[in-house]
Parts: sequence; C-alpha cells; structure tokens
Amino acid sequence: GQDGVWEALSLASKATANKKRSIFLSRMADFQRLPHTVLPVVYDLHITPDLKELTFQGFVKITVDVKEETKIVKVNAAELAIQKVIFSTNENDEGAVSAASIELNEKDEVATVTFDTNLPLGKGFLSYTYTGILNDQMKGFYRSKYVVGEEERWAGVTQFEATDARRALPSWDEPAIKAQFDVTLTVPKDRVALSNMPVIKEEVNGEVKTLKFDRTPIMSTYLLAFVVGEFDYIEQYTADGRIAVRVYTPLGKTDQGRFALDVAVRTLPYYEQWFGIEYPLPKADLIAIADFSAGAMENWGLITYRETALLVDPNSSSTSTKQWVALVVGHELAHQWFGNLVTMEWWTHLWLNEGFASWIEYLCVDYCFPEWNIWTQFITQDANNALSLDAMKSSHPIEVEVKHPSEIDEIFDSITYSKGSTVIRMLAGFLGEDVFKKALNLYLNRHKFSNTFTEDLWAAFEETSGKPVRELMDTWTKQMGFPVISVDEIEPGKYAIEQSRFLANEVASGADADFLWLVPVGAISEADSTEHFTVLKERKGVFEIPSVTQEGQWVKINPNQTGYYRVNYSARLLQQLKRGLTSNAIKNATDRLELQNDLFALARASIASTTSVLDFLSAYPDETDYTVWSDIAANLSSVTHLLSFNPENKGIANKFGADLFRKVVASVGWEATPGESAQTSLLRPLVIRQLGKFGDATIIAEAKARLAQFAADKVSLAADLRAAVYGIALQYGGKEEYETIFKIFEETDLQEEKVRCLRSFGASADPELLQKTLELALTPKVRSQDAVFVILSVASNPAGRQLAWDFFKANVNVFIEKYNGGFLLGRLAKGVVDGFASEEKALEAIQFFEQNPIASAKRAVDQAIETVRTNAKWIERDLASIVSWFQQYSSSQ
Repeated sequence: GQDGVWEALSLASKATANKKRSIFLSRMADFQRLPHTVLPVVYDLHITPDLKELTFQGFVKITVDVKEETKIVKVNAAELAIQKVIFSTNENDEGAVSAASIELNEKDEVATVTFDTNLPLGKGFLSYTYTGILNDQMKGFYRSKYVVGEEERWAGVTQFEATDARRALPSWDEPAIKAQFDVTLTVPKDRVALSNMPVIKEEVNGEVKTLKFDRTPIMSTYLLAFVVGEFDYIEQYTADGRIAVRVYTPLGKTDQGRFALDVAVRTLPYYEQWFGIEYPLPKADLIAIADFSAGAMENWGLITYRETALLVDPNSSSTSTKQWVALVVGHELAHQWFGNLVTMEWWTHLWLNEGFASWIEYLCVDYCFPEWNIWTQFITQDANNALSLDAMKSSHPIEVEVKHPSEIDEIFDSITYSKGSTVIRMLAGFLGEDVFKKALNLYLNRHKFSNTFTEDLWAAFEETSGKPVRELMDTWTKQMGFPVISVDEIEPGKYAIEQSRFLANEVASGADADFLWLVPVGAISEADSTEHFTVLKERKGVFEIPSVTQEGQWVKINPNQTGYYRVNYSARLLQQLKRGLTSNAIKNATDRLELQNDLFALARASIASTTSVLDFLSAYPDETDYTVWSDIAANLSSVTHLLSFNPENKGIANKFGADLFRKVVASVGWEATPGESAQTSLLRPLVIRQLGKFGDATIIAEAKARLAQFAADKVSLAADLRAAVYGIALQYGGKEEYETIFKIFEETDLQEEKVRCLRSFGASADPELLQKTLELALTPKVRSQDAVFVILSVASNPAGRQLAWDFFKANVNVFIEKYNGGFLLGRLAKGVVDGFASEEKALEAIQFFEQNPIASAKRAVDQAIETVRTNAKWIERDLASIVSWFQQYSSSQ
C-alpha cells in the first residue's frame, strides 16, 4: 500500500520555506510588529500588588541588546502609567540617561520612548517604573474574587495569552521575541505567591514578604505568570523523583485536587518518553482560579485552570467532569513541550499549538485510562464539531492570517482546535505512530527554545517519512472546508469515487466547487477488516478492494473516521451498510456513529431526504455505545428543532423519540452497578434525559421523585444523574422545582454543582422563570465566565429563544464591557442568534450587529446568521414531509 500511493503523488510543491516566510512577513505590513533595533535578553521584574485598592506597582529592568543605533525604543504596553524610563550601559545604573519623552498609544498598545542621543550598540539596561490596575476583565494581571467565611477577598492572577502581558509589564509582547524572566513579588505575608519557577529567596518585612523566583528558560511573554492569593496544595513527585507536581486548590479543598494530581504525575513521564525530551523545569504547578475566562492556560510551570477543569469531588463529580479534567490536564501539559519549548512564530500558526495539544490530550488520557475508550469521544467532541462549522461559507482555513491583536481572539475557535486536531489525527493514522513520533522528536529538538512556522513541522515529517507531507497537508490547512466523497459500485471490488466541496445547506457550485483536496481514502469491507488505502488527488478516481468478490457485500469508507471528510453512498451501498448495522456486523462504534452522522449532514445540505435518514435510524435498535447514542440524540434534536417554530407540531415527534430510546434506557436502568464502565455511566443520564425530553410519563415522575428525595437528604442522587434529573424536573415542573434546584445552587460550594444547576435552569417551560434565569446571569451570584452559559441554556430552549435574544440586545453594552474583546463574547453573540430559522431573523441580526459592531465576535456572528439561513432552507424544503413522517409513525405503531 501506502508507499506506492505516495510515490504517485507529485513532489512539485517543494518550494522553500524561506520564500513562504518572506511573503508571509511582507503581507503583514499594514500592521506594524515591533522593530528589532533593540531586543530583550532578560526581564528582571518586580511587582507589588495592592489587593485592597486593586492596583499594582511595577519595576522592570530589562537587559537588552541594542542591534542598531537608535534614539527610539518601542515596546508594548496597555493600561499602564509609565512614570520613568532610564537607560544605562551597566547594571548598577551609573551614568544612566533618562528618556526625553514617553508616549503611550492606547490603540496600538505601544509605548514609544525617545532619548536625546542614540543608544550605544551592544548590551544595555532599560528600566521602566510604572503602575497598573488589577482589572476585572480576566486578562492581563487581573483580580479574581473568592470568599473566606462570609468575607469577599481578591486574588491577583495573570492571563497573558494572546497579547496581555503588556497589561502587566512594558514588554516585547510577541511570541517570537523570547527572553528569560527573573520575577520578584512583594505581597502580604499571609498570602501564597507563585510564578513559573520555584522561589529561591524569601524576605519578610513587617506585614509583607518579598519572594524572588528562579530565572525561567528562554520563553515567550504570553507564558509568563504569577498568582497571589490564598490556596492549599497537595504535592507528589514524578516516579523518578525529578519533578515536583503540585495542585493548588481553594482553602480546605485539597481532596478535590487528588484526581488531577494523579493524572499529572502519570502524564509528565509519558510525554517525556513520547517526545524524547525531558520536562525542562524543576516543578509543575496546577492551580484552580475562581474567575477564569478559558478552560485553562499552559503558562510554563504554573498552569492555571478554571475550577471546573481541575477539581474533582469524590462524591459529587460526574464521570464526564472526570474525563474533562483528565483531557484538560493532558492538553495543558502537552503544551509544556509543544507551544512552550517550541512556539509558533506568530498567531497565524496558533493551530500548531492548539490542534496538536487537542489531539495528543486523547492519546495521554487513553494511556492513563484505557478502559474509557476515549478516542470514540474524540469524534463527537472534536471531529464532528469541526465538520459542522467547517461546512459553512463563513468558515476559515486552519491557518488564518492574523495581523492586529484584536483579531487573535476570533481564531480561538473550533477550526483551530478541533479541525486542527482532526487533520493531525488523519496524518498520524496515515504515517503510522512510529514515523509520527520520530518526526515530532526531530521537530522539537531542532527548534527548542525558538519559534516555528507550519512549514517547519511539515519539513520534519517529510525528512522522517520521505513523503510529500506538505503537499498533502497544505490542502487541509490553507483552504477552508472539506470534501464529501461520493461512492458507487462499478462491480464487486471496484468503486467509483468522486470528491466535491461539502457545504452545510446546498450543493457546491461556481467558485465554491473549485476546491480540491489530496484525500487519503481508506475502506474496510464485509469480506475483509484490514484497511485498504488510496489517495484521491483528482476530482474522480477508482478505488479497488480486491477482497470484495461477491454482489451485495457492504463496504465502509473512512474506517474509524480517520479522514476529515463526509461520505455519500449510492442507495444500493447504503442498503448493504444498513443490513450490516442491523445484523451487528459493523463492530467499530465510530463507524456506526459516522454512518448516521454523515446522513444527517447530507439531509441538511439537501443531498439526502430527511425522512430517509429517520428511516435509517431503525438500524440501531441494539446500539449500546454512549458516543453513538449521544450523536443520534444531537442529530435528532436538530430535526425536532425545525418543528419547534410552529406550536401545532408540539409533541409530534414524542412517540418516535420515546420508542427509539426506551430499549436502551431499560438496559441501563436508573442505578449504577458496581464496576460498570465509564461509557455506561455516561450513557445512563444521556438516554434518561432524552426519554424525559420526549415526554415519557414514568421517567418524568421518577425524576421529580428523585429530586424531592435529594433535596431532603442531600446525598441520594448520584452525581452522574443530577443534570438529567434537574433538566427533566424543570422542563415538566414549575416554580417549586425551580426553587428546589435554586436552593441546591445556593448551598453548594462545589463549582461544578453550581454550574450544573445554572445550565439546567434554561430547561424550564415557564417564560417567567426563564426571564428570571436571564436576569440571574448578570448578578454577583454568577461568575462572569459562567453567565454566558446560563444565557445560552435559555436560548437553546424554544420557549426561551426570543427572550434570550431580547435580553442580549437590551444588555449588549454590559456584555461588551464585561467580556471586552474575549472569545466568550463571540460565543454568546452566536448562541443567542443561531437558534432561529427564518430570513426575517437573519436580517434582524445583521441589522443589529451593524448598529452594534463587536470586532472580536464578527466571525461568530457570521456563522450564526448562516446557521439561521441553513435551518430556514431546511424547513422550507423538508418540514412538511418531516411532519407527515412523524404523524404516520405515531398512527401506524
């Protein structure tokens, strides 16, 4: 196989990386990166935060290398007041000269310092004295609220990625301008203070203490971190005793750090072996932060997390929380090599960091917990997430040219993370793990402590494999979208295959149809479970599977969904696959999942009829796999969503939905059995919630009874069942159930439980309670990063759609101020719009965002409007037939 395939590929694209670099750098001319006339070598930083007044004093002495004679030094700074700048040629500032002028351009976030005469070439010392604020925007050096007893207190925390180190210190805040950092913090003596490296010196002076931390390795500014607050910790060393791993938790909650500590201590040595490079720091701290915008941040040696991504309560955490924590810990630790040791040259190559870490997190969790079968969840959590976003015309290539820092937040999206990880998985599957590992080792060793372009990674793969990896991968990273592969049988064992761009709501035509990919196409068959391979590089090709010799044997394209494309089978091939499903011959859950997932997508895109896809679901009566059911549930809900715009359709899908889920609910029951698999623990709440959603009276009564019991005894409801029980009780209950869950929300001190309650309030059918939920989101009871998901839970409920949109419009300025430029704002704007399904609503949204432009949410809003139009077209085309299909089903059963 594969080798012959590769030889057939042309090597014409061997253009040098240098040419690409110069083109790439020249295109960015309209946004000026900082000049390289003066560059930092070491930052010696001293920060003194005032946790009462919420300000800080800063002093940084930067050892610089003056490369060209200049009077002007430009660095990044934002929201800082710079009092004084001096330059000296020696460390003790003898004969220092003061700056003649200091100008701060807030728009460009650049501080320009001008001296009277040219700075001498070579080594010098540039010192800035300044003050700043501990802001409430969850970026830069910011404040995070926590409660001790009844008292509210503030911690000081940093979040510098992408471009917010400049809010804490004047700096060359670009990933390619790496330096070393000596950090000193002066803090109240009863507070914990941490930075990237261990403390080397501590002095107590009255009520404050000054901590000096060891010098960091050479690194980018966005990875610098410091935290000041009150925490407890638990500690363990890796097996060889080399690395001290600590998990810092809120006071009194160290037992909730045990699970993450266990994962981290096993993961670090696994990565050392996998990457072939030792972890370069003496310690790894993982710390839970109360107010935190992202899931986590990979600061070198001091990794920050939101509480729900790090803390696991032995009694009240669900299986899905455990999996989430394990994946996030695996993701951030992978960055310690891929991202921190070797860093992208500019944000255009962010996908290198995020796509890779989003892939390898599954590899490491699979190593730590093989019984979880976590790779099947990669498909629902990453691959299919990417496919649905990337089928839109408003998608973007994995590599997006980013100029101004305000554009960077936009690309922290599913394409960068999920499509990035999916195409890396495709490449790993294609090259094999050994070659893949070897290439990464070469790449990391060659570029450690420096910066790379995407081309540098492909070069390492080409050298190791001897194959034209760049030519293959450029088609997946430099153009957006992906193909649908149509398959038809010419004769047994011989198949016609054709690629065309797949679009969410129409067949590609005109310029949209010009796209071509180099597609690694694999197949297994009824006759042979070994995978056969070809690479489709033209529009059409023929695929031969010699082991298929008889009429009617099924063939499954894209086994294990390793390839990033959809498959459209001829009617005959699809019938054969349906037979394979019904007879339980298709053993791989991912293959069963992909068949119906592709069909639903083809229906939405008008390539298949929706009713034929509903018919196809009858092939899944004995399905037991959690990921397959979770995907069927999501796809069915995209169809029932179309029914929700007309009150006459209420409940018409209930009979079908309840019949579909009843058998699997009976097999898992309400009670967990000792030693059951994680898959079963995830499956139970999923299918119970679905059966409740489709109005099963027994399930609804049981959910309400279990909620009442739990409210009384506080222990009887298993953590895995809580979200399902809360959701069903609220959907079919009223004020009483709402108050019960609200009381649980108020009384728990576990953030996971609070978020679980908050996300379920939106299930209520009562508009008054939904309005109350929206208003709750903006009160101090709800943390800023959680408010978005409270509002979205209301928006995703047909009864709350309009309420949430009106609430967003009325408070748009509050949200802009609250999430200033962050990615949460884009998520919110998208989520309050994309539940609609009419041209009228699309135009209303367009007009609203024209009048209230939000730069960092523009792409998300475009995607939402396209989704609204896709659903509108789908309704227009298929709604009548869907309604009559459900009616016929109900009357015929």
